[in-house]
Amino acid sequence: MKTQIKQLISAAIRDERLWKLLDATVARGVDYARSERAKQEAVTRDALIEAARIAISPDLTVRNGPFRGMRYPERASVGSALVPKLLGSYERELQPVLEDILAREHSEIVDIGCAEGYYAVGLALRLPAARVFAYDTNAKAIALCRKMAELNGVTDRLVTGSFCDPGTLRSLPLTGRAIVVSDCEGYERELFTDAVVAFLAQHDVLIEVHDFLDMEISSLLRERFRATHSITAVQSVDDILKVSSYDY
Repeated sequence: MKTQIKQLISAAIRDERLWKLLDATVARGVDYARSERAKQEAVTRDALIEAARIAISPDLTVRNGPFRGMRYPERASVGSALVPKLLGSYERELQPVLEDILAREHSEIVDIGCAEGYYAVGLALRLPAARVFAYDTNAKAIALCRKMAELNGVTDRLVTGSFCDPGTLRSLPLTGRAIVVSDCEGYERELFTDAVVAFLAQHDVLIEVHDFLDMEISSLLRERFRATHSITAVQSVDDILKVSSYDY
């Protein structure tokens, strides 16, 4: 068989038409093999993730962290993995900051880019008197957020919306001290204008910045908030380091 393949390749090298035919056939075969392998790897990965999910939280309840006890309505997370949220290790870098913020009284929670409601509902559980405004441009995310709010008994305090621009944010009825959480994939540069920052002068703000999309975002926001807020920068922990250093 090897000899026949070598003979075919040798003949193809000398014949332009045969070479093109062989090249196209091999390319299609390689593409098919790669596609089938990717499908099998995806099946294996999904099976491993589901096994981990069952081992960690068969009843879809968050096991650790600031939102321990919060329940998920289904096996779904938008924009990020579900298992770290159920484990309670999701964005653990922020947990000390959150606890510091939660030590103060808050009248409203504003979550911009709320996904399925991890922070919107979680913060609502920690602040039982606060009204919640949750925004996401993903319709599936908003539907899941409402489901999670209902399951955890905070629906009566939840208001949802899609796109939150500077005008929307400034129009919110913030009656006391609010928590504003933002993860809007680079739009934070356009969202937190000077006027918005002034509007939020008396409120706590937690912003995920996306400098990989625009390397000036962090420095720009730092300049805008400098006059009204005490600024703390929290660096994300590399996933490999999380595996070797987190102990649950």
